Amino acid sequence: MGVILGSTYFLGILLSLTVSGFAIHQPAVFQTMMPEVMEAGSAVEKQFQDLMATFGNHHRSFGHGALHGGIMAVFFVLPLLAINALFERRGWKYIFIHLGYWAICLILIGGILCETLVYG
Repeated sequence: MGVILGSTYFLGILLSLTVSGFAIHQPAVFQTMMPEVMEAGSAVEKQFQDLMATFGNHHRSFGHGALHGGIMAVFFVLPLLAINALFERRGWKYIFIHLGYWAICLILIGGILCETLVYG
């Protein structure tokens, strides 16, 4: 039981990291300016700081994260669940019950992370 709980905890962390990368867009701006943004006092670092001061909090709400969690459920989880379930000869009721569970989980994870996680 300990191995199962530990494994699910670790896999939940991996899932949360994936959702945060999908729902929070600010790190992508930082990555596009690499490596010059890492140089203290450089023009690119100043430009990044100005950009984050102006637009850094855009799309950082529960609703935005929840939207991305829902998108992940439909376009990532649904195909995986459906493919496995169809090969296992399971019905669509089985698929939609599991999709509902994962949609709720991903919507909550995306919303909470997008609202509360701080970068920078």
